Amino acid sequence: MDPIRTRPTAAPAATIAPERTDLPEVRDRADHDRGWNVVVWNDPVNLMSYVVLVFRRIFGYSEEKATRLMLEVHNEGRSIVSTSPREKAEIDCYTLHRYALWATIERA
Repeated sequence: MDPIRTRPTAAPAATIAPERTDLPEVRDRADHDRGWNVVVWNDPVNLMSYVVLVFRRIFGYSEEKATRLMLEVHNEGRSIVSTSPREKAEIDCYTLHRYALWATIERA
């Protein structure tokens, strides 16, 4: 029987180190995501007093501010009721839906 023969292995290829690169410039991204607006749309179903109550309950607005926003919804068809980071705006929009108000979010 022939002994097990092993093939000679080739020498490993030389590894070339990558060139050194500087880190990219880090810019302030504060203007990148200025926030998201929560928009409430007019609907023919809810009473004005109910809309004021919802704005006060969800956002903690005063009677005057909630009434002003409600009148803006009523007269102009929509009103931006808050501006916040996207996750908070989505939660606020969902909460308004639970109170049967028509609401969406849009970039600020």
